Amino acid sequence: MPLRRSLPELRTLGVAGVELDAVGDLAPAQLSDTGRRELRHLLRSHHLELTALACPLRRGLAVADNQEARLDYLRQALSLSRDLGAGIVVIEPGPIVYGEGEGDPRQVLLKEALAALGRHGERVGAVLALETGLEDGAALTTFLDGFHTGGLAANLNPGNLLIHGHDPYATARTLRERIVHVHAKDARVASAAGIAQEIPLGHGDIDWLQLLAILEEIEYRGFATIERTPGANPLAAAKAAVDFLRLVISHWSLVIGH
Repeated sequence: MPLRRSLPELRTLGVAGVELDAVGDLAPAQLSDTGRRELRHLLRSHHLELTALACPLRRGLAVADNQEARLDYLRQALSLSRDLGAGIVVIEPGPIVYGEGEGDPRQVLLKEALAALGRHGERVGAVLALETGLEDGAALTTFLDGFHTGGLAANLNPGNLLIHGHDPYATARTLRERIVHVHAKDARVASAAGIAQEIPLGHGDIDWLQLLAILEEIEYRGFATIERTPGANPLAAAKAAVDFLRLVISHWSLVIGH
């Protein structure tokens, strides 16, 4: 199992947790109760916590075709994340506003799907965190306020926000307590037209000291998870990202006198 080989490598980086994709051998339908116990033991043996389960979707939740299968998968993932100790599932649901808004059939489908998933999350003790990026913080906050459930939240991804032309700092302040997980992703505006692209952590336009101060201001106490991007040496890239975050946190602590 590849996970058995990768966890010791990650632990050597000094990280405290790991986010896993709920696919393949780790798909909820593939993990029996025994498999879940073994996975919890494997994480504990390497002194790692599960920060969240990521659930990549080939289609957004506003697409009717085969939607019920996607909802079943996400319900199972919420229960699995609870069983593994994280209680957080991260998804990219697609745009949160379609066509003419409330009257658009896709908008109705999306809201019904998220309401059902939020209720399921409340029942099992987990939350579904919507990845930021396509909308700014104000739009996502207004959208989440329309649900009467505590089972929906936000995953802050500053790189995604910058790529789509949104202010990551204002978004963090606006979402506040709705943020339950953070992806440490960087981006740089690469042209006069304002087009941005993802680049390695610490080499982009995100001011991580400022963002860290805002996360402290809103009393965020969760994980900042680095996404391992494909490359010739992903472990080296992950180490560089971890070292950068550790340096930023150390510098910020000195600045505020911790």
